[in-house]
Formats: sequence, structure tokens, C-alpha cells
Amino acid sequence: MDAELAALAAAGATALVQSMVGDGWTAARERVVGFFSRRRAAGGEGAVAGELDEAREELVAARDGDDPDAAADVQAEWRNRLRRTLRADPEAAAELRALLAELAPADGTEEPGGVVHNSISGGVQHGNVIQAHTVGDVRLG
Repeated sequence: MDAELAALAAAGATALVQSMVGDGWTAARERVVGFFSRRRAAGGEGAVAGELDEAREELVAARDGDDPDAAADVQAEWRNRLRRTLRADPEAAAELRALLAELAPADGTEEPGGVVHNSISGGVQHGNVIQAHTVGDVRLG
């Protein structure tokens, strides 16, 4: 396999695993399901979705159990799947690059969803403070 495609598969697996534990997993999951299911026979979409859900459960359990080897295994599994996909369909590389661009944070940080730095200053002695990274659909009134 071409070194560039191998590197793309590795980057894809890293982004996928990071997305699995990030805030935007639901949207990313749908895109990843689409990517893999377009390259499978009929019924592939449900199978891919199930495999992603299982991998996410394994990854969350590995992180909760402080088991970096298990987390690395999940990443290696998806890296190998991406390699096989790219080997079988080299045209998939362009779609994977586009998917990686979507999964990457807009500010170029390593963390999915970006990095948030909150600070509070001033002389308020009483009152509420709310700090948040992402606030969903907020409506006033």
C-alpha cells in the first residue's frame, strides 16, 4: 500500500477514535457509517452502525478502566479497516480526506470540539457563574 494511503488510514483512525468520545459523535457517526456502507454489499449500513457502536462502547470502557492497551486496540482495528477500504477502493481516499476535514476542529487544535479556556475576574461577591464549552439550542423567552 502506498505510504500516503497508509498515513491517511492512520489519521482517519485517530480522528475516528477521538470523535467517538467527543461531543459531536452523533453527527460524525452518521458520516462514518455512510463512508463505510457505500463500500459494502446491501445491509451494510446497519452492520457498520452496530460495529461503530460496539467499538465506542469498548473505547469508553477502556478509558473508564484506564486501559490504554484496549483503547489502542480499538484504534488499530479501525486503522486496519481503513487500510483495507483504501486498498480495495483507492477513490475512497478523497472522501476520507473530506471526512477528516469535517471531523477536525475548526481552530486547528488536537481536541475534538476545540479547546476552551474559561476565566472569571472582577469584584462580584455574590451571583451565579455558568461556564460551558458548548451550549445547545438556547432560546430566550
